[in-house]
Amino acid sequence: MLDRLLLTSDRLNGTADEIQRVAELPDPIGEVIETSSLPNGLTTSRRRVPLGVVGSIYESRPNVTIDIFGLCLKSGNACILRGGKETIRSNTALVTVLRKALTKAGVTTDVVQFVDNPDRVLVDAMLKMDGYIDLLVPRGGASLVKFVAENATMPAVTGGIGVCHTYVDRSADLEMAAEIVHNAKVRRPSICNALDTLLIHSEVAVNGLPIIAKALSASGVELRCDNRALSILGPHSSEVAIPANEDDWGREFLSLTAAVKVVDSFNDALEHIETYGSGHSEAIVTEDKSAATRFLDEVDAAAVYVNASTQFTDGGQFGLGAEVGISTQKFHARGPMGLKELTSYKWVVVGKGQVRP
Repeated sequence: MLDRLLLTSDRLNGTADEIQRVAELPDPIGEVIETSSLPNGLTTSRRRVPLGVVGSIYESRPNVTIDIFGLCLKSGNACILRGGKETIRSNTALVTVLRKALTKAGVTTDVVQFVDNPDRVLVDAMLKMDGYIDLLVPRGGASLVKFVAENATMPAVTGGIGVCHTYVDRSADLEMAAEIVHNAKVRRPSICNALDTLLIHSEVAVNGLPIIAKALSASGVELRCDNRALSILGPHSSEVAIPANEDDWGREFLSLTAAVKVVDSFNDALEHIETYGSGHSEAIVTEDKSAATRFLDEVDAAAVYVNASTQFTDGGQFGLGAEVGISTQKFHARGPMGLKELTSYKWVVVGKGQVRP
């Protein structure tokens, strides 16, 4: 939680850099997506337009205030922001800065509305404002996302819960695997694209798991292991490896904790991911092209990786400038939501006096 609340100079500068990158992106509004000439002489096209008003209810991370504002402004949308009570002062200060910048640029400050009262009753009211809010994006834990999904009267992007796996295949480069797994878990353990469960093929587990575990334990990661993984790591691993419970599979840890399971086949890995994954980000480490292709084709997730860390699932890293959120649903948007995911389109039909018979 403290990591998510923290606003250091480096993080503020990084957020400023992100909003600058958003400003430099092409304006999506007015883009003609496709044009057709019909046999009756009509010309039809689809033109990109703003959604209108985007609402967001989010927890902990004050940089979200800047990210959502920047993307909404660039895509022609107004935004209504409601951060968590734990960040009320940080968010208030950030919105004050944003409004000063808008005034300086000659833009009305009404394009960003901020709910500066942490009373939960206002969240309930916001979820019923379907006459004013066109899309609601929750950013937070599973309980918030579930609450929004069950109570919002407007369309909502109810995703972003990360239960992310990395599968080390039998053909994996084990040194590469250790580096990828370490980055996916340790770089920022409290974000939704961090590794939660490590799956490793039994043919390379004896040699590979100690290498991977050594790097993780050096960074203070607690490993919750199945019996086979515990056996491989041996009795001297008790300080960093403990038996996994059933509810550790499918858990988003958001901390320096990871579950570890040894699997006997590629199919076992896929089955585990299908059973326990949240559809966020899944990775395979392999030198086998056919295994990589199968993984990309068969794993149902917003982002799938071959030989890379899941921590790249991020709007800035994907070239979107920033993100409003990461959607794990399939309708409207999937994965990091950038400018185009905050737009709709209208049909534009141009004729020369045609009437329908």
